[in-house]
Amino acid sequence: MTSTAAAPPPPRAYRRLSVEERRAQLLVAALGLFAHRAPDNVSLDEVAVAAGVSRPLVYRYFPGGRQQLYEAALGSAADELKLCFTEPPVGPPTERVARVLDRYLRFVDEHDTGFSALLRGGSVVETSRTTTIVDGVRRAAAEEILSHLGRIGGAGGRGAGPRLRMMVRSWIAAVEAASLIWLDEGKQPPAAELRGWLVDHLIALLAATAATDEETAAVVRDLLALETPDGPAGRLAELVIPVVAEAAHLLPHATAAD
Repeated sequence: MTSTAAAPPPPRAYRRLSVEERRAQLLVAALGLFAHRAPDNVSLDEVAVAAGVSRPLVYRYFPGGRQQLYEAALGSAADELKLCFTEPPVGPPTERVARVLDRYLRFVDEHDTGFSALLRGGSVVETSRTTTIVDGVRRAAAEEILSHLGRIGGAGGRGAGPRLRMMVRSWIAAVEAASLIWLDEGKQPPAAELRGWLVDHLIALLAATAATDEETAAVVRDLLALETPDGPAGRLAELVIPVVAEAAHLLPHATAAD
């Protein structure tokens, strides 16, 4: 009588990872740890365990130890964060910025502790190189926002003037600060509400800067021509115009008429 027992499954074929694949594997493991713990509280042994490899193998790829691994992981996270700000030039500009912020806040949510440690500084692994990486993200984010406002540098492009550039970089700093406060407050209000408020903040900064800067005024005119009544700019206008109307008595002509 023939046995009906099932034959054991064939052993899985072992595939040696390439140098690039192994390095990527270690960076993913490190990022997973750095995302939820301050960098100086993560050991190479823990990275090795998370990656399922030996500690000597980690050192083989990162002979500089935790510092080199952290800088490499930070660079990888920075590349991912820059991609959050990349958005095709399709649709009203404020709706593009809203989609950018959705991705950005999702990144902050998924890397909460690491994001907080990174932007607050003070880590024992913080160096001029890590600071340069972080500043590179800020500058790249500002360039992307300027591109959505119709100001792109380079040959043939319309570069932004100092007032507009300062305004956008100030807004990027405010987004960072709001993200850190959001983490401190237990991720309240909900991310969608925070995103809406940050878009409103950008519109308000543009309007205030446009009052005394002709370049920004031109940007605002072009931007409003592309907006829709049910978009972020239209909704904010519906809410703000009645409030601003209450200040009519502050206008010079109103005082003179009295």
